[in-house]
Amino acid sequence: MFTDEALDSVSVRSLWRKSQQSEQESRDCQTRAVHSAEAGIQTVFTTLSCTQTEPQDQATEQLLQQNHNEPEPLGLKDFLQRVEEAVIRELVRNARSHAFDGFQVNWGDRSQLVSCLHCLQHPITQERGLHVTSVSWSCTGSVIACAYGRIDDGNWSTERSYVCMWNLDRRGLSPSQADLVIDVPTAVTALCYHPSQPALIAGGLYSGEVVVWDTSRTQDPVLALTGMSADSHREPVYQVAWVPLQKKGEFGVLSASSGGRVLVWTVDSDQGRFILNAAYALVQQQVSHSSSVSFKARGSSTVGVTSLALSPWDSDTFLVGSEGGLLLRCSFSSKVPAATPSDGQSVTLRAPAVFSFRPHSGPIHSIHCSPFHRNLFVSAGTDGLAHLHSLLQANPLLSLRVSDSYVFQVQWSPTRPLVFAAATGQGEVQIFDLGHRSLRPAATIEQRGAGQAASCLSFNCQNPHLLAVGNTDGTVGVWQLSADLTEQSPRESSQLEQIANQVAE
Repeated sequence: MFTDEALDSVSVRSLWRKSQQSEQESRDCQTRAVHSAEAGIQTVFTTLSCTQTEPQDQATEQLLQQNHNEPEPLGLKDFLQRVEEAVIRELVRNARSHAFDGFQVNWGDRSQLVSCLHCLQHPITQERGLHVTSVSWSCTGSVIACAYGRIDDGNWSTERSYVCMWNLDRRGLSPSQADLVIDVPTAVTALCYHPSQPALIAGGLYSGEVVVWDTSRTQDPVLALTGMSADSHREPVYQVAWVPLQKKGEFGVLSASSGGRVLVWTVDSDQGRFILNAAYALVQQQVSHSSSVSFKARGSSTVGVTSLALSPWDSDTFLVGSEGGLLLRCSFSSKVPAATPSDGQSVTLRAPAVFSFRPHSGPIHSIHCSPFHRNLFVSAGTDGLAHLHSLLQANPLLSLRVSDSYVFQVQWSPTRPLVFAAATGQGEVQIFDLGHRSLRPAATIEQRGAGQAASCLSFNCQNPHLLAVGNTDGTVGVWQLSADLTEQSPRESSQLEQIANQVAE
């Protein structure tokens, strides 16, 4: 039996345990209150459209009804039936005709064929009265390089000269101030940008030296110089060009001089020098003449080279023009020793001429191979004519009168197979289109200076709408050509093929 005190004690302990369990359960199961909310949205989109036409004019309705009810003119049906066969026959004949093939209708006003964008000039060259002797575009098409010297008689050998460059894409271009000027100790006679490296320029000098400038070198831009040695030229260098070497991606420099030598150099940029890779000598006695060509050697046996062109189709072929008017096809792979005494060259001189074309009546200033046909090229010189030749025939296919004076340079368009331009001693640039029936120039660029010659020119291959023209007053005009002179027509390539297949008279 429990006493009342014992029961009270048990009751207290029981209540205390229950309260502890309740508190523990409350702590274990309690969560924060969950809040909820309701929201709604509603949009209304309406659209209204209608059309309306004007009621037809009552007078018009009456006229149409009247014409519909009128009988057709007498004899109309008989006439149509009578001429139907003849009309259909003429329509079929017109559909088969090629008279208007390639004709493109120009519904707009005819644009101006040429317009001058820039007239570039440098104060130092202007003050000294230097002539522009050569121009060349960089491989990006943005920079134009201009060489200065003299093309008239005089003592060039001791006269300093310059190579000036303008970046036409540069903001704030100053036509009267070159972006970069390179001082040269003697006149620069030839210039050529590297085909893939826009900072490299090859140059030929009146002293016979060949140089490569690197415009990224601000302190001393001369990357390599031939100097005066047994391997170098001893006469003015009239042509320089970059030629691919055996190792893929590498280029050497080809140079040609009035001393009759054509040399191929490898550039050693680490040592700052040229290494002679191959040498060719042109000698009168080793020039092969075709049966239709008669040429009598006069004076020296050396063939003085005044112009040279590389074939874009055959890496083994190059063309040479001479002071005496000889026009030769040559081969880099020739193994025939040149019939000339050795002057101590490090390589054997070879005779490259394999074929002779009909000679000009005077010095040949320029040759250029067609970029659209492997056998066609154009040549020009002091006779004032542009001669269109095939590599397969001795006589020219066509001779065009360009000027009553000299023609200093001729060049094919990079985009129009039938178009070429010629710079003349009368200061004009004549642009010919062989697709025209008339042999007159399709366009003429007239220089502003009276009595000044257009000494050189160059199409921009990256931007074919631009043509640079160098003048003897020291200025370089950058001309913009219209679409008529730059856009190829549908049948132009086939027309060029027809010209190439002609038999020369």
